[in-house]
Amino acid sequence: MNSAMLEPLPLSVYLHLPWCQSKCPYCDFNSHPLHGELPQDAYVKALAADMDGNRRWLSNRTIHSVFFGGGTPSLFSARSIGQLLEGLAAYSRLDDSAEITLEANPGSAEAARFCDYRTAGVNRLSLGIQSFNDASLKALGRIHDAAQACAAIDAAHAAGFKAINLDLMHCLPGQRVPEALRDLDTALSLAPQHLSLYQLTIEPNTRFAAQPPRLPDEDTAWAICAGIEEKTAAAGLQHYEVSAFARAGSQCRHNLNYWQFGDYLGFGAGAHSKVTTADAIRRWWRPRHPRNYMRTAERAPDQVQRVSDNELAFEFLLNALRLKGGFSIDLFEERTRLKWRGIASAVDKATMRGLLEVRGRQILATEHGWRFLDDLLQDFLPIGMGGRSACYDVLAPPPG
Repeated sequence: MNSAMLEPLPLSVYLHLPWCQSKCPYCDFNSHPLHGELPQDAYVKALAADMDGNRRWLSNRTIHSVFFGGGTPSLFSARSIGQLLEGLAAYSRLDDSAEITLEANPGSAEAARFCDYRTAGVNRLSLGIQSFNDASLKALGRIHDAAQACAAIDAAHAAGFKAINLDLMHCLPGQRVPEALRDLDTALSLAPQHLSLYQLTIEPNTRFAAQPPRLPDEDTAWAICAGIEEKTAAAGLQHYEVSAFARAGSQCRHNLNYWQFGDYLGFGAGAHSKVTTADAIRRWWRPRHPRNYMRTAERAPDQVQRVSDNELAFEFLLNALRLKGGFSIDLFEERTRLKWRGIASAVDKATMRGLLEVRGRQILATEHGWRFLDDLLQDFLPIGMGGRSACYDVLAPPPG
């Protein structure tokens, strides 16, 4: 092992704040609608205990990004967000230029806190807009309307945020091409630095799975995607990841660290962690339900698993091939500690199928491979792991 491999990988921290005002019918995230008062102080105390119990993984590391995801993190006060950032700084070092993102709903109550969040240390907002069409928002079960969405973006600018992500969804129930592109035009007119654009899919164990709405057909979906490519490019946004578009220098550093197989620590209900040490790459996760999490947060994780060589290559590719620019062979060997020759034949096979392209030591999906990424990844599934990878949920980054 060369000395470069012993250098600490970039470290990101994810804090999961799981409550929301109501559960959207499409949402399969680990989120829980509030019934009664938000247990804010108790949950912050549990997160602090979780950090303390995992300080061995934080010490002597520099945190390059922090992401408050949910649920709706903006239900929490700026005081709580500041306390959590101070808690992290007590165990490790926050990089001077660390990206600190908070997901927020565009409701007026949350928007009123934007200035305070900025004072607390948040420097990037990710706003869950989803649509600027009131009928579409109602169909999605969102609790804001288009006017509130625009007002929240104005409030974010007024609060001094330079880095703002807008989450939008397309292929919504009954949506046609002009309506989808009108949503995008509205978003682009507000000059965001970053857009996360997701196609609505029906996920298991959601209300939409039980009562599926009528979604656009495949031809309409392709036309919407083609329009998105054309309009975002004309607006100067680079399509750098499957669902992410950004102006130069405004890519989401937190998610890039996931996609480039860096290290991350997750605190909160259901949060996942992956840490590279001198002898192994390890991962663990916390109890999903907030009540169970708060009861056990002070304990060390029950299971800290060593990621096997058989899984590492697939997990790296599962993330890195989401990036338009792909990855280098050197990054693969550094982050997995595997030799490239172990997957070279599978790469050759995918290249012959027109799914991968090799440019010197850079590997990237072709346009066809990027569109059918699931098919491409089948070539790299670990032995005995047919169908969808059990690791997918462990490694999937948060939106925005």
